Amino acid sequence: MSSATSQPRDVSIQAEPIRLGQFLKLADLIDHGSEARPLLASGQVTVNGQAETRRGRQLTVGDVIAVGEGPGVRVVLGASDPFDGFS
Repeated sequence: MSSATSQPRDVSIQAEPIRLGQFLKLADLIDHGSEARPLLASGQVTVNGQAETRRGRQLTVGDVIAVGEGPGVRVVLGASDPFDGFS
């Protein structure tokens, strides 16, 4: 399945590393920080295809985080322009 919908969405951070709990909120995967702990405990969050339960897990550029079966989001550094890289 190589459709565009299966590609992870890039989410920019200003500096690395960033903690998984913080990134889930930044990437709009959760609405409130308090949602991170139960979501992670449920086993629904993966980092680079591996289940992750640690809210403090340090993420770096290139890591792909997914909740459930979705395509996930990729950690990228810098680019504040959401259209950066589009032709």
